[in-house]
Amino acid sequence: MTDPRTLQPSELDQLPDRDPQETTEWLDSLKAVTDAAGPHRAAYLMRRTLEGAEGAGVSLPKLLETDYVNTIPTSAEPEFAPGTDETMERRIAAWNRWNAAAMVTRGSKYGVGGHIATFASAAWLYETGFNHFFRGKEGDGSGDQLYIQGHASPGIYARAFLDGRIGEDQLDHFRRESGGNGLPSYPHPRRLPWLWEFPTVSMGLGPLSAIYQARFNRYLTSRGIKDVSDSHVWAFLGDGEMDEPESTAALGLASREGLDNLTFVINCNLQRLDGPVRANFKIVQELEAQFRGAGWNVVKSLWGSAWDELFQLDVTGALVRRLREVPDAQFQTYQTRDAAYIREHFFGAEPALVELAKLISDDKISECFHRSRGGHEPRKVYAAYRAALAHKGAPTVILAQTVKGFTLGKGFESKNANHQMKKLTVDEFKDMRDLLELPIPDSAFADGQVPYGHPGADSPEVRYLTERRAALGGPAPARRTQPVAPLPAPADKAFAAFDKGSGSQSVATTMAFVRLVKDLVRDKETGKRWVPIVPDEARTFGMESLFPSLGIYSPKGQTYEPVDRDQLMYYKEAVNGQILNEGITEAGSMADFIAAASAYSTHGEPMIPFYIFYSMFGWQRTADQMWQLADQLGRGFLVGATAGRTTLTGEGLQHADGHSPVIAATNPAALSYDPAFAYEVAAIVKEGLRRMYGEATPEEDRDVFYYLTVYNEPMPQPAKPAGVDEGILRGLYRFNTAESAGVEVAAAGAPRIQLLGSGTAIHWALQAQKMLAEEWGVAADVWSATSFTELRRDALEADEALLRGEQREPYVRQVLADAEGPVLAVTDYMRQVPDQIAQWVEQDWSSLGADGFGLSDPREGARRHFGVDAESVVVAALAQLARRGEVPARSVKEARERYGL
Repeated sequence: MTDPRTLQPSELDQLPDRDPQETTEWLDSLKAVTDAAGPHRAAYLMRRTLEGAEGAGVSLPKLLETDYVNTIPTSAEPEFAPGTDETMERRIAAWNRWNAAAMVTRGSKYGVGGHIATFASAAWLYETGFNHFFRGKEGDGSGDQLYIQGHASPGIYARAFLDGRIGEDQLDHFRRESGGNGLPSYPHPRRLPWLWEFPTVSMGLGPLSAIYQARFNRYLTSRGIKDVSDSHVWAFLGDGEMDEPESTAALGLASREGLDNLTFVINCNLQRLDGPVRANFKIVQELEAQFRGAGWNVVKSLWGSAWDELFQLDVTGALVRRLREVPDAQFQTYQTRDAAYIREHFFGAEPALVELAKLISDDKISECFHRSRGGHEPRKVYAAYRAALAHKGAPTVILAQTVKGFTLGKGFESKNANHQMKKLTVDEFKDMRDLLELPIPDSAFADGQVPYGHPGADSPEVRYLTERRAALGGPAPARRTQPVAPLPAPADKAFAAFDKGSGSQSVATTMAFVRLVKDLVRDKETGKRWVPIVPDEARTFGMESLFPSLGIYSPKGQTYEPVDRDQLMYYKEAVNGQILNEGITEAGSMADFIAAASAYSTHGEPMIPFYIFYSMFGWQRTADQMWQLADQLGRGFLVGATAGRTTLTGEGLQHADGHSPVIAATNPAALSYDPAFAYEVAAIVKEGLRRMYGEATPEEDRDVFYYLTVYNEPMPQPAKPAGVDEGILRGLYRFNTAESAGVEVAAAGAPRIQLLGSGTAIHWALQAQKMLAEEWGVAADVWSATSFTELRRDALEADEALLRGEQREPYVRQVLADAEGPVLAVTDYMRQVPDQIAQWVEQDWSSLGADGFGLSDPREGARRHFGVDAESVVVAALAQLARRGEVPARSVKEARERYGL
């Protein structure tokens, strides 16, 4: 007998063995099977034993991989739903395949191209869903949420053409939008808002967003905002796309929270843009292990029904072993080779396979290896989708194997370059027509032009399609475009509380914003609609006081007693919690924000998200998602806290944000503000609520979001001057003059300069104003520049109006019209931020900013390093005046020496 003590050390060695003799008998049995029947048989028995143990509820580590076969065998496939007409569905799919390919090919003459092969491989993954599963928005609830793979968009347009939602002229303007009648290349809600809901290119953002959308659906239901428990999220992805880190970043969240309202459908055609996804490995097996390890339910649909005969003949398991060991790139080669090659290189690997191959005809081999894939058979796809919806307690991923370029002919199928191939020849179209059995005569190919095909508005195909969609709740994909009722404005008291200033108390604008939100979430009408989002930094931003009052959302509630339960601001989790505390994931937090920001359309429920984060780790780290937010027409408040390059003491380069307003300025939907004072924060938030959620004017674009930078440096907050609201919102107003500030200037007619400060930099400008008057006899007026970006946009619009023959003066030029002397702007960001408006300022212009890398230092040292402290502002102001001959040149040298610059 085998002595268990001779085995390699194991974690089981730490457990007491109550019956060593029984253990030895089990091990001897395993050895006997291995010796008599071989290791493959032993492995099979072990896998079946582990599967049986799992089914019996025995707690064991899960198997991360199964054999390279279908999860659902043919014998276990469910029948189609009553009323299904398989022949009709094949005809509908054929028309859609044809029109998708025709649209891209016709567009190639304009040089716009498009992707043909992706939809060709995935057609049945979509068609089966549209015919039987995907619920529309005209039924009860919100319907399903569909994240369509971006490169498959021609197939979705083709289906919309068949059901009458898109005309032939629009198909002919695929990727040619400038005339106003075109179709965007990919799912872009901002460009085609009645059709697309979710932008899914850049790749990787779709799967991440789908997980958080499913999670946000649960959040809405748990909080009693709207019951969307019937909504299911479907994300269609490519196997190559799964290389993007965002694609798998939140798998653990989906499993941890049991998101069985979510299904990933991964089109495993084994190819990415340049070649095989895993040339020397197997992407399906890799993905299965990854998803199983994360706790997902995995359904593999790899082989079509033609393979059933081969598997029945495989009495030794040699076929299954061979399928598992062949790398993907070699299998793609089989796809393009004849039966003789496959007999030699696949079946010739071992004697058992040679014997098996003798029982199979060449035609059967070609059918199996060239065409028969699980993703190409509607019954296989239907079974997988049914299994996904039936599984409870965890999300499901369906790994569907397909052939990239399927039905497009030998010139496309499984070719490495087919992602870049943009058209078929007329002869290839005729071959495709014959394969799909479409009634398109040769005469329709006039002058070499490929025709679109449509069976007619009253054809059996269109009637069947329409009936199926009506039964499922209307067209899909579709986006709600009808406006929701405006939300009532919160009581003005919350905003007016900041008008008096902070008196002798120093307050950071970060804390002012948090205090404002605390008041707004108490509003009886709109308070419940606020969605606070924070990536594990709530205490940094002073938000811990919200924990006990709002609660942190958790689908499990709080299953433990928190260590700080006896404290007033204890860590409270709740099923109906309002705060989304995502942990250390800016990408996950942004995905949350996007789901909440577009809930007004997705679910007809306007939500008011604010996502507060270290400003350095917002636009720098997740700007791609902020473009996704803009594309999805999201609304809400992004708050870059601890903002500015010198306000966060000691943290250093990685935490020193000197550029987020620059990046934000590139996003047309982002209204970017750098408020200096608490009352400015209140005014901007009030305006944002009105514009995005309240009674906006018809000329205003409601589909915007606000980016506010707030600093963590406690400073005295002044009272709000009269008549500054317009300036706050438009980007610039005069905070004070030298005279109103009460500084003494020795001589009448003293030199004058205009100091523009944004955010925390205005405090240095105010110090400099006093120093210039008292030490150098210079009068300085101080302006608060709340948004250089909005000033620039207004000026650009004025320039465009001028080209149309309209006279319009930029706002910045209007407000500075009577300002005497030169203008000096100072910011805690790169000089590029204020320099955005330089060309529209008629006075002499100069600027100071924190360019370069950040560094660890106290605030004073960092500001001196960058040359933006009050003393540096004074020297820069004197230098500007000296160039104009208004102060002696020696004053500049004297000031530098006096201040140690």
